[in-house]
Amino acid sequence: MDISLPREVDMCDSFFCAILPAPPVATDRLRINNEIRAQELRVIGANGENLGVLSFAAAFAAAKTAGLDLIEISPSIVPPVAKIMDYGKFEYERSKKEKAAKAKVKISETKEIQIKVGTGDNDMALKAKKAAEWLAEGHRVRAELFLKGRYKGMSEEFLKARLEKFLLRVPYAYKMAEPITKSPKGFAGVIERDLATQQKREKESKQKNENQ
Repeated sequence: MDISLPREVDMCDSFFCAILPAPPVATDRLRINNEIRAQELRVIGANGENLGVLSFAAAFAAAKTAGLDLIEISPSIVPPVAKIMDYGKFEYERSKKEKAAKAKVKISETKEIQIKVGTGDNDMALKAKKAAEWLAEGHRVRAELFLKGRYKGMSEEFLKARLEKFLLRVPYAYKMAEPITKSPKGFAGVIERDLATQQKREKESKQKNENQ
């Protein structure tokens, strides 16, 4: 006698519950239907209504009557919380939320820009603009003054001032994350965005343009 059940019927008439072993629970998803072990559940109905604490049998019967699944959405709570809804729709909505959350998380890196004592104004402006773009994206920027040959013998005060002059060209509000110090190749400092100051600048600029 074949007592296997299609998925849409798969659960717990008393006869089948007595003779069928429960299917294995996948580790990468929540328990549904007769995978649920709790004897009592706090149940959310198909329309989001609170059905209160029900026995598993009553909750599962309500899900079957609605033609939906019983999904244990908060297994660690006592009693666990379960929701009556279509499992495929539930997984789709959860996947969308996870993707949206990941999209909001931006990985911050430390980008590097290198200049030399002899770097011209145009190149300096382009590099400063690139630094501003990285800051706007939430990255830190390590600016390094690369020294070679006779430039290594110049005064530290002059060399630091040269790097500071470059940083002043960056058209985005920033603060020093690491002060300018000697580096293996010359001098370097790390800046990070000052979001509050930048927003204030943008607000003032917008108001100025509106008043013109």
